[in-house]
Amino acid sequence: MSSPHPDEERAARVAGRWRDAQRRVADAATAAGRDPREVRILLAVKTLPARVVREAVLSGATLLGQNRVQELTAVAPELAALAPTWHVIGHLQSNKVNAALQWAHAVQSVDSTDLAARLSRRCTALDRDLEVWVQVNVSGEATKSGVTPAAALELAAEVAALPRLRLAGLMTIGARSDDEALVRAGYARLRELRDALVGSGAPGTADAHGLSMGMSGDVELAVAEGATMVRLGSAVFGPRPPA
Repeated sequence: MSSPHPDEERAARVAGRWRDAQRRVADAATAAGRDPREVRILLAVKTLPARVVREAVLSGATLLGQNRVQELTAVAPELAALAPTWHVIGHLQSNKVNAALQWAHAVQSVDSTDLAARLSRRCTALDRDLEVWVQVNVSGEATKSGVTPAAALELAAEVAALPRLRLAGLMTIGARSDDEALVRAGYARLRELRDALVGSGAPGTADAHGLSMGMSGDVELAVAEGATMVRLGSAVFGPRPPA
């Protein structure tokens, strides 16, 4: 008897892992004195085939995040009947904007006025609105995208003023470190920036309460610091398959 295909084994475990992830996030919120309903889970599905992602959506996941536009345009059509909400969570090149907007309901990785302006122009042409998040590099690591914390508020205000873009909040990728205090400090910094943004009085910023931060390895730290959306991958899908 042949062994099951790795994707079949992965898909078979998704429903149980999804339930575990929901409990984990809810427990983290409760431990932080927060209402678990304040924290949404977005599943990061980079490198995963549609057959695996489908199991997550059938299990109740509604928010999906894709790092690469080419994967988004390959997988999204196969799941269109299930109508998940797609977020672009990886670096978005300007020449990929048109392709991304065929499927993306939100872009979480806005880190320049040039990209924001391109998104605004394209959404105006398409007569549609787009939810956007400004990505901030709170850790200062050269390998991560995002605007510096010092420049984040100015960029966010500029983005919020653009036509057809709705600023939902700020996003970051936590420090790659085993030092929990360091990771948590970065998340606290993003929360402080969000509070300053919402209180700035700049047009289009009053409702930008979102904090997209925290992944499978540090979700508890992010929730404790106020995350409103966490991006989970391996917690639900197991170790990543090769790209």
